Amino acid sequence: MFRKRKYDGGDSREMGLKRNQPYAQGPSLYGGMPGGPNMMYPAGAFGYPNQPPLFPVVRLRGLPFDITEGDVVDFFQGLDLIDILFVHKGGRFSGEAFCMLAYPVQVEFALQRNRQNIGRRYIEVFRCKREEYYAAVAQEVSSSKFSSSPRRTGPPPRSKPSADGSKDDHVVYTGILRMRGLPFSAGKEEIIDFFKEFELTEDMVHLVVNPDGRPSGEAFVEFRSAEDSKEAMKNDRMTLGSRYIELFPSHVKEMDEAIVRERL
Repeated sequence: MFRKRKYDGGDSREMGLKRNQPYAQGPSLYGGMPGGPNMMYPAGAFGYPNQPPLFPVVRLRGLPFDITEGDVVDFFQGLDLIDILFVHKGGRFSGEAFCMLAYPVQVEFALQRNRQNIGRRYIEVFRCKREEYYAAVAQEVSSSKFSSSPRRTGPPPRSKPSADGSKDDHVVYTGILRMRGLPFSAGKEEIIDFFKEFELTEDMVHLVVNPDGRPSGEAFVEFRSAEDSKEAMKNDRMTLGSRYIELFPSHVKEMDEAIVRERL
């Protein structure tokens, strides 16, 4: 797993490479588990003798403005997505995204999805140059504090609802926070590092997955006290990778229900 995830600038190439981390998922249609040996992805330079492998990122254009990461994963069903980067311009979602694949050879399969539909919109899929991806990562990192998620049309609102929809003035802190907007590749170590000012262990971090076993982008964190969870809210909308993370006061019942759902 990678470690330092909070970026405030620096070399875009380095940031892009640090984003390149697989997340847990099942076998793909084109081989075994990501990173494992199989016939289609032999050891070495991804099976490309005497030549560098393709850059394993494609660019999407024409995405609906209510797109979710799950929609993109479904669009590329059978391929191994490592990361999805939605592009914003002027604080608004642009309808474009970059998708990093686990293997360079999967770029060819991803391009076959060109002009297929998500909802009623057909999606364009292009090859991506290395510098285009790094530039997009750098742009999202530098503007993430002002940008919105794909489902929003402007900067995130200042008023902060709790897990049950109440506002800050009426929030009761129980020692549990819910995180939303996590990168697919984020693990417990990254979340502990995100809250590095607090004493957390891995058994205090609960990642939530969808029914199909894919990361949902949410997690629950149990702090040692209610005061710690209240103080940790200062990290609300700070970045982890190129994503701004939303924090919500939560409670044991909501956390337990989320954990039970993922086991069904």
